[in-house]
Amino acid sequence: MKVFNLACEHDHPFEGWFGSADDYDSQLAKGLLECPVCASRSIRKMLSAPRLNLSHAIEPKAAPPDGASASLPAPAQAPDPRAVQALLMQMTRAILANTEDVGDRFAEEARRIHYKEAPERGIRGKASAEDARELAEEGIEVLALALPDPLKEPVQ
Repeated sequence: MKVFNLACEHDHPFEGWFGSADDYDSQLAKGLLECPVCASRSIRKMLSAPRLNLSHAIEPKAAPPDGASASLPAPAQAPDPRAVQALLMQMTRAILANTEDVGDRFAEEARRIHYKEAPERGIRGKASAEDARELAEEGIEVLALALPDPLKEPVQ
């Protein structure tokens, strides 16, 4: 199994798992690779270092003298990528299930809700950077969240 660090033309990083390097080349040539953030099909391999699992070859370090470990902070661990992906998918499902897609009318509908001209509810849609800035200036909180079109369909 080959794991490659990939990125799209917009520099969204993601990981790809392939049976072999030839498998990656074949899928790339057929246009089967797609950025999970923006759905771009312009994908490239990023530099990555191989990971060697040598934990069995390293002797465990001796425990520090009594009281010494209490003053040392616990080492930071990187989060498990699978757990992060699962949380992101859970968040995406919750957003899709609990908001109304108002499409290109987002700025207009956000204003209507803010000024009590429409019922209060969670909405999502598209807004330009200028619209988002104007909404913020009016005191209307918005959060930019990239949801690629495939995720707007039923999520499995």
